[in-house]
Amino acid sequence: MQKIILVEDDDDIREIILYALRGAGFDAHGFESSQGVFNLPTPNLYILDIMLPGEDGLSILKKIRQNSSVPVMMLTAKGSEHDKVKGLDLGADDYVTKPFGVMELISRIKALLRRSGAGSASKELSYKNIRVDHERRVVLVSDQPVTLTFKEYELLHHLMVNQGIALGRDRIIETVWGYDFEGESRTVDMHIKSLRQKLREGGEHIKTIRNVGYKLGE
Repeated sequence: MQKIILVEDDDDIREIILYALRGAGFDAHGFESSQGVFNLPTPNLYILDIMLPGEDGLSILKKIRQNSSVPVMMLTAKGSEHDKVKGLDLGADDYVTKPFGVMELISRIKALLRRSGAGSASKELSYKNIRVDHERRVVLVSDQPVTLTFKEYELLHHLMVNQGIALGRDRIIETVWGYDFEGESRTVDMHIKSLRQKLREGGEHIKTIRNVGYKLGE
């Protein structure tokens, strides 16, 4: 059973989401603040409200991304575009704007979990000094491990699967993010920049294709 941790300070919203998650077959645990969240084993998915008492959702996200690529979904207030962009830049994988329908939320959660386990048939991929062990979700550059966020890993895996193929930003967004986002070009570009830096000398293999997007290799 897949485990989900929800951090939401509104008691009514938290209980409604937990009830729906458990009804959908998930092992769901709820918290009203960051206290106690990291006392449990790492789940398959975190759902974080941004506006929380004490430590906010973005701060919790930063802590998660220090040592884990587990998927993170953010809950944001209507119209808080800045929070959405900041959350995605910090490594969030999806966001849902309040108010939302519970069925829509469950559908988005299932889609995100499917994406996080997608492509398991391609267990190991390599290009020159970059190796990706998809089964263990491990990335090596020149035999040295590289720590990536969940979204950076998915982006690299997508590029590795399509070696030598120029991928447009729209295609990358559709495959890696799985939804339309108004700031999609900026989001892809920022993740590519971060990925190149983290891959060190391996980053030079990610090529910019003018007026198109990116590709890995020649």
